[in-house]
Amino acid sequence: MPWGYIRLNSGYAIPSIAFGTWTLGNGQDPIDQVAQSLENGFDHIDTAQSYRNEAEVGVALRESGLSRTDVFITTKYSGTDGLDMDTSIRNSVANLGIEYVDLYLIHAPRLAVPDIPTAWARMEKIREAGFARSIGVSNFDEKDLEILLASAKIKPAVNQILLHPYVYRRQRPILEYAAKHGIVIEAYSALTPITQRPGGPLDAPLNTIASRLGVTTDQVLLAWTKAKGAVVVTTSSKKTRLHGYLTAGDIGTRAYPTFLRNAFAHCVMINLPELTQEDIDTIDAAGAIGEQRSMNTGVTVRKLVNHGLVALALFVVGSYYIDMRIF
Repeated sequence: MPWGYIRLNSGYAIPSIAFGTWTLGNGQDPIDQVAQSLENGFDHIDTAQSYRNEAEVGVALRESGLSRTDVFITTKYSGTDGLDMDTSIRNSVANLGIEYVDLYLIHAPRLAVPDIPTAWARMEKIREAGFARSIGVSNFDEKDLEILLASAKIKPAVNQILLHPYVYRRQRPILEYAAKHGIVIEAYSALTPITQRPGGPLDAPLNTIASRLGVTTDQVLLAWTKAKGAVVVTTSSKKTRLHGYLTAGDIGTRAYPTFLRNAFAHCVMINLPELTQEDIDTIDAAGAIGEQRSMNTGVTVRKLVNHGLVALALFVVGSYYIDMRIF
């Protein structure tokens, strides 16, 4: 199942698909689900301080019998409970039951306090102290990255962002900026078009491509995400779906953009079945239509809200004058 590895600018390699724990909550359920993902072949677990299940991930890791180097562990500084970055990383590795994480991210730009340069300098010290092999960010846009890089001694290895065809057009500048500076993109919520927004413009092309390749629509979306050069972060409680996600790595492609070819030099790939450039373009086009529809809907909603507020204001003013006339 050749999802392979992508070389980071830190010198380490990251598995190109991860099992995410964002929606799992805490208790026995996330322990069981992480364990199931490891048993099925996932070797990259993505968690965060704010998910409040780092300890459960740690239990699953210990019970798996796998060695530390067998699993790539990502967690994030989320500013939970008002804890500072140094305290947070120490708590995270303690909860996970490990000495270091493979990747430590600032969960969002707003958490980079008092400012991005100062927060990033702290991240660099965390790496230098051995608590994280690689450091990066999440949900940063081009301007955020530009501010960070202006003073950084160590480049972020990763920027984890929302990425699926319905947001690709607006996220593309971030992908291009990251590629230019040797920063790997991780994609979360890649399956949103079929899990959260079914019935949209993507349904028809995804079904057509899936039928031709003999795969499922979620596998097509994962292959599309891979073709954009991104590490996939996904999740499921169902064993069959996890197997399908891993099998999606077998879908090859000739559609990698030129700026991504070096990033995939260390990946192992199989070119059957194959997502073509035409497939990629078709998905991009349908995604752009869906994105424009969402924007139009947003504008309409805002207009309705504004009109409603105006009507409410007129009603209140009118009522006031009526009251004045009565009294």
